Amino acid sequence: MELKNGRFEIQGVDLEKLCQKYDSPLYIYDAQIMKKQVDTLLRGLSGVNCKIKYAMKALSNISVLKYLKTLGVGLDCVSIQEVRTGKMVGYHPSDILFTPNSISFEEIKEAVAERVVINIDNISILEQFGHEYGDQVECCIRLNPHIMAGGSVKISTGHIDSKFGISIYQMRHLLRIIDNYKIKVIGIHVHTGSDILDIGAFLQGAEIIFDAAHSFKDLKFLDFGSGFKVPYQEGDISTDVSELGDQLAIRYKDFCIEYGKELEIWFEPGKFIVSESGILVVRVNSLKTTPASVFAAVNSGLNHLIRPMMYDAHHEVVNLTNTEGHKRIYTVVGYICETDTFGSDRKLHDVREGDLLAIKNAGAYGMSMASNYNSRLKPAEVMILDGEDHLIRRREELEDLFPTQLEIEC
Repeated sequence: MELKNGRFEIQGVDLEKLCQKYDSPLYIYDAQIMKKQVDTLLRGLSGVNCKIKYAMKALSNISVLKYLKTLGVGLDCVSIQEVRTGKMVGYHPSDILFTPNSISFEEIKEAVAERVVINIDNISILEQFGHEYGDQVECCIRLNPHIMAGGSVKISTGHIDSKFGISIYQMRHLLRIIDNYKIKVIGIHVHTGSDILDIGAFLQGAEIIFDAAHSFKDLKFLDFGSGFKVPYQEGDISTDVSELGDQLAIRYKDFCIEYGKELEIWFEPGKFIVSESGILVVRVNSLKTTPASVFAAVNSGLNHLIRPMMYDAHHEVVNLTNTEGHKRIYTVVGYICETDTFGSDRKLHDVREGDLLAIKNAGAYGMSMASNYNSRLKPAEVMILDGEDHLIRRREELEDLFPTQLEIEC
């Protein structure tokens, strides 16, 4: 998003005119940024035999998935529905990693039938898998490394009290099950959390996964998950992927010599690829002054972007309509009948009723976590590709709320 001659645009497309065309609220994605982020990963991790598996839970629009496929990116899926969506848009099963948690064995069987790579993070499920398939179906094992990493406990997945992964302290039990059922393990997976700035957390996880790998003789890949941090506000910084790649490559080469062959290294970025590509544009419904605050109330809410309320996430807010003059302090709130705040005490150019505000870094876990709470409708989505805007999801209408509901006689 660039300011040119007093107007904000993406790839030369004027954002105010875009909202005149498609109305608001409106999700807008910049495909150019997605490509830049993928290129950053591939360049930074070029010292290892790296494969990128996009975590599609971050943003699962089928046009986004198709575009990322053109960049040579595979998929990381956490539900059988994501698996089937990925296959529907053309991903080969071998390019899809199925990494669920807390599911039934029935869903595992469905994923086996889809011929994707299965990632197992539960001893009970692993035993059932061994009993059902023995050495006939390959799988990956997700380990919990007991590393506290990420922005907060809400987004850290590798600590000792996490529901994710099989504890490294259960390794002896794990290996007995694998040996007893002759399970063919082709991958080991570790994911410690999200918003990881310190590459030391990745390297600590790398040592754990390299050490564990020597207990498995048929490995094809090691999966380091993701958690790369992106900047959310001015002065914020992101994970240094190049430095991580340089340091990881040194240890990786030594490991491959020790193991006797070169393994692929997989990463599963979601937020890193799409977060900065997306903005949510909303319109100011009203201004309300109280003894403590000036509220800018907009035509959206936590039903469209829940991260600020769910994770205390910071998203920069910009006034698209008024780009000059004095700045005043506003609290930007939504129209949902809950405490529903996008941002408190934000310095914005004078806000007027009817102005358009852009909420930045909304590409990840925005639309994919949207709901119809308060019977509100989901917004449209637009992707800007090669300087042209494409509607990739139409705006919902009231009738879209009812197709799955059944009316009874009263």
